[in-house]
Amino acid sequence: MATATDQVVGFGLVTFSALLFVYYTLWIIVLPFIDSDHSIHRYFLPREYAVLIPVVAGLLLLLFIGIFITVVMWKNRKPVKKLD
Repeated sequence: MATATDQVVGFGLVTFSALLFVYYTLWIIVLPFIDSDHSIHRYFLPREYAVLIPVVAGLLLLLFIGIFITVVMWKNRKPVKKLD
């Protein structure tokens, strides 16, 4: 059973993810259909970042996964036996 702290952290992560999903969906799907002089455009980044941010985030994720796997393999390696 999860502790109260775990539940609060989990709820926070789910809420953050849901808000990020709604923001990104509005930015990518809805915003192109709204006139460019509308005031709502102030709350969103330029459209170039819609591709750039996920690409950079994905590359950083792959980098950290690679570093993690490298560190785990490095720590778990067995010493090589010398043949005399």
